[in-house]
Amino acid sequence: MTTKSLKRISWLISLCVCLAAAACSSNKPHRNHFAVDSTHHGTHGTHGNPEDLDAYVSHLENPSRNGWQKPDDVVAKLFVQPGATVCDVGAGPGYFSLRLAEVVGAQGRVYAVDVEPRILGRLQERIGQSGLRNIVPILGLPDDPLLPAGVCDVVLIVNTLHHFPDPVAYLKRLGRALNQSGRIVNIDFYKRPTPMGPPVEARISAEDVVAMAEQAGLKLAAKHEELLEYQYFLEFVSN
Repeated sequence: MTTKSLKRISWLISLCVCLAAAACSSNKPHRNHFAVDSTHHGTHGTHGNPEDLDAYVSHLENPSRNGWQKPDDVVAKLFVQPGATVCDVGAGPGYFSLRLAEVVGAQGRVYAVDVEPRILGRLQERIGQSGLRNIVPILGLPDDPLLPAGVCDVVLIVNTLHHFPDPVAYLKRLGRALNQSGRIVNIDFYKRPTPMGPPVEARISAEDVVAMAEQAGLKLAAKHEELLEYQYFLEFVSN
């Protein structure tokens, strides 16, 4: 066999190896950085959400969650006014989005961002059932919420920041979506064992969130330690 033939065979083998590696990589599921899965860790499908979507949504909307998440108290603490524009990052099936839409009223708007199309489909079903017409579902990217610039009075992130591939860069993008008096509110689990929530090693401490926000050009404006037992509640504004 000639040297030229050997080189050709070697090239073909290398090509086959590269193609096989690319195929394996393309079949790996993308982790969901937005959908609120902090109380569920089972078999996951596309974007890291559970393959059993019905069970997942039922889990997120289980009335028992209200006891520790206190959604109505959280919304009240945001002091959102009628006519305001609010963004819910990691909106899921609308646990907070639907409540916020009621508060801002017909003249207000809620941008509900998620990266999982199936979850947004479920949100749209719930919007139709509710009769609300002031919620705008947005299929975001893992590294970009795709929000319009300068429009948000409040950006709410609940149980989601630890999913972002680059939290600092993502917070910068959220900062650009704020209007002049806008706020970013981050609620997530303390970095210690709690009866629910993600593994402790997957969590981000409140101190680290503050440091990330500062790197993103934000500053801590308020923290509410008395409201939630298992989670911190931090408010940030542009520096």
